[in-house]
Amino acid sequence: MYGWIWRHLPGNTASRAALALVLVLAVVALLLFVVFPWVEPRLPFNDVTVDQ
Repeated sequence: MYGWIWRHLPGNTASRAALALVLVLAVVALLLFVVFPWVEPRLPFNDVTVDQ
């Protein structure tokens, strides 16, 4: 998969590296600001089963 992305990015090695970094940052931002906040209420981390 990474080889396919690398081959399809335009430019020389430096510009490809910069574009790859931008793509990685975009994916991380999408996960942090969209996916994780959407998933968090659906996870059972706050369902405490310990009684006093």
